[in-house]
Amino acid sequence: MVLFLGSKLLIVDDQYGIRLLLHEIFKKEGYEVFQAANGFQAIDIVVKDCPDLVILDMKIPGMDGVEILKRIKEINKDIKVILMTAYGELDIIEEAKKLGALQYFPKPFDIDEIKKVVREHTSQPQSQQ
Repeated sequence: MVLFLGSKLLIVDDQYGIRLLLHEIFKKEGYEVFQAANGFQAIDIVVKDCPDLVILDMKIPGMDGVEILKRIKEINKDIKVILMTAYGELDIIEEAKKLGALQYFPKPFDIDEIKKVVREHTSQPQSQQ
């Protein structure tokens, strides 16, 4: 059995393929990775598992990314949040940044760039491959 000492990440996206891709990438990097398909699952994971960083899609049916971000910050203002969206809605991005989001990535995103930013905002060392 391996003891895990890495940072915890939560990936919130309604697209299964994106969640799976990011899960595999960050698991290989040594992170403990959680996935949520909607805001309710995301909030549940934030409460139970207290991730260090959340990668959050802004366009999710039901509870949108801004509402999810607000609720995450109400639960724990220290959780770091990075945004993703396929839509270039600057007003929503600005609102999310005011609520504490660190950065925004347009979809499709550059995997190496998102890995670099996640690494910068967690205590995770360079890749452990």
